[in-house]
Amino acid sequence: MRLSKRIPLKPLLLAAFAIALVGGVHAEKPGAAPAAPPAAAAPPVPLLWKVSDGDSAVYLLGSFHLLKPGDYPLSADVDAAFDDVERLVFEIPPEEMNSPTLGMKMGQAAMRTDGTQLDSELPAGTAAELQAWLASNAASLQKMQLTPQVLQMFEPWFVALMVTITEMTNHGLDPALGLDAHLAKRAAEAGKPTSGLETGEQQIAFLDGMDRKEQLQFLQESLKATGDKGREEIETLHKAWRDGDAQGMWDGMAAKMRAQFPELYRRINVERNDAWVPKVEAMLGEDGNALVVVGALHLLGEDGVVAKLEAKGLEVERICSACR
Repeated sequence: MRLSKRIPLKPLLLAAFAIALVGGVHAEKPGAAPAAPPAAAAPPVPLLWKVSDGDSAVYLLGSFHLLKPGDYPLSADVDAAFDDVERLVFEIPPEEMNSPTLGMKMGQAAMRTDGTQLDSELPAGTAAELQAWLASNAASLQKMQLTPQVLQMFEPWFVALMVTITEMTNHGLDPALGLDAHLAKRAAEAGKPTSGLETGEQQIAFLDGMDRKEQLQFLQESLKATGDKGREEIETLHKAWRDGDAQGMWDGMAAKMRAQFPELYRRINVERNDAWVPKVEAMLGEDGNALVVVGALHLLGEDGVVAKLEAKGLEVERICSACR
């Protein structure tokens, strides 16, 4: 069967670079006055920087690739930046991200080609953990037309992403509500051109280039971060993003990835950041301002785009009205 046509793979690619929460309805007593609506949550504090060079400016916005309805509307700072630019730049062009071709390419890259099944390279304990997780998430997986038999046909990195995205969506996060998707839609409505810093094929290659030991570790760590423990980690990371807590995001995502998966961290963060910095510099020489929207990981810490631009002597300031 043609799996690439049946499995919605685009959200999995998004989940990879997150590496990524609501109240209830209460019954009224008969005759009781309607309950007052809960106070609206304040907009998320943006991880937003402005790079200036003469008359040109490039805004850098740290994205969370899966969000909740309550994460909107956005901060007035983001709205002002959006209004101040002529174009938006994402990790990959929105038209490519929305193309079914991307999912087909990812499925092809992730398929096992040696005739073996996934369990053949998993330790017995890991295989048992995976089967238990699959059984407890059967309903969620069925919605995506995934079964344990189908997942046996893929490499460990892909299944690790499946675990990650399922856990995130189980806790209320939605890739359709991600900041990238939201701003790409706004750009289209406003008639502002969009582009990408790289291609989807390049992003897939970063994942598919993991060695077997690292893929196994990735899957094992993904399985550990499930259930209540996973929920707490997801909520902590999401809250740090909402609070605009750059240090909390670094500690909760980047620092852990660098310690646990140093080669993967180098490939998907350091090398990509190094490739993006000259592209951001070049934007400063173009007509009009630009808004660059990338996963928050890429802007943080000494390996981040912000620090690398500062090291080049460019003027970089954080835009954060709520931080004052």
